[in-house]
Amino acid sequence: MITLALSKGRIFEETMPLLAAAGIEVTEDPEKSRKLILATTRPDVRVVLVRASDVPTYVQYGGADLGVTGSDVLLEHGNQGLYQPLDLRIAACRLSVAVRADYDYASAVKQGSRLRVATKYVGLARDFFASKGVHVDLIKLYGSMELAPLTGLADAIVDLVSTGNTLRANHLVEVERIMDISARLVVNQAALKLKREPIRRIIDAFASAIPGS
Repeated sequence: MITLALSKGRIFEETMPLLAAAGIEVTEDPEKSRKLILATTRPDVRVVLVRASDVPTYVQYGGADLGVTGSDVLLEHGNQGLYQPLDLRIAACRLSVAVRADYDYASAVKQGSRLRVATKYVGLARDFFASKGVHVDLIKLYGSMELAPLTGLADAIVDLVSTGNTLRANHLVEVERIMDISARLVVNQAALKLKREPIRRIIDAFASAIPGS
């Protein structure tokens, strides 16, 4: 049995065409089913649904043989020795700094102000601001990041941005792009040795179906 770890939402939806290229289709809609383990049209392949941030952990410790997760998750949590054969070029977005539209971020940084920054990407944010010599107090949040500047909790946020519509709807502006993000295929190294042929076939099918490849 080959177990693939996925998270609901955009990554799940954009991974489906890649799975189809490998002759694999999930037999249930995760948005309509309460099941956390989904069968596929291949009796030897199943999908487990986990939180996006947990995908590397499931793959690392053998709860799944392979998984799809954002490069933001891998960079924030460390790749933990995972084999990363492919940048799938799906779920593309960027990690950026955003502030209230009326906040003078450039002046605050230039004057050496100590910024309060809300984010769930504490490690990546710390490294980014340290590289710029900007002093920050980091506040870890897990959701609704846009609220932090609006309520005075933070001066800025570091979060994923796709279209920017959510920022604009909450009167925030993107002021710095930290890095581009996309989804990666990660593989358990022990599973790659023990189940080499079936996993390699999935990797090769994914590679041939990557958008723009």
